[in-house]
Amino acid sequence: MRIMIAAALAFCVAAPAIAADAPASEIADLRAFADAFDAAQIAQDRAALERMVADDLVFIDGSGKRYGKAFFIDGWTGADHDYDPVTLSDRVILPVGPDAGLASAETILSGRSAGKPFRVRIRFTDIFRRHGDSWQATYIHVTRMALDAPAP
Repeated sequence: MRIMIAAALAFCVAAPAIAADAPASEIADLRAFADAFDAAQIAQDRAALERMVADDLVFIDGSGKRYGKAFFIDGWTGADHDYDPVTLSDRVILPVGPDAGLASAETILSGRSAGKPFRVRIRFTDIFRRHGDSWQATYIHVTRMALDAPAP
């Protein structure tokens, strides 16, 4: 347990230095993928999500349950779902090496599911790994937040 805590602390100290050393082109590349990934979800683009999500995806939903790729993609592409455009706030794009990075933000996700309106406030973190010339989402964690909580 102490080794895990030490490793986590070392990562937290090193991550800003890694990001500061990352060329602007790497940050732009990671941001472009994160933007495309978010757009594919809202557009319910199953083909794009199949390419953009790693087969071994770990997806932690807002209730804390762990799922995989199929569950994640099915959740976004269900025929009875319709999503409103989103605005991201408090966004962080952080390269954590030449072949890994993360995107995190807060948003209000709204739309209709089975004909009924929904509205939830979430904070998410997507971790991406480079595979050849492209990125893939390998780990996604969502936290539900109170709708009426003050924004950061």
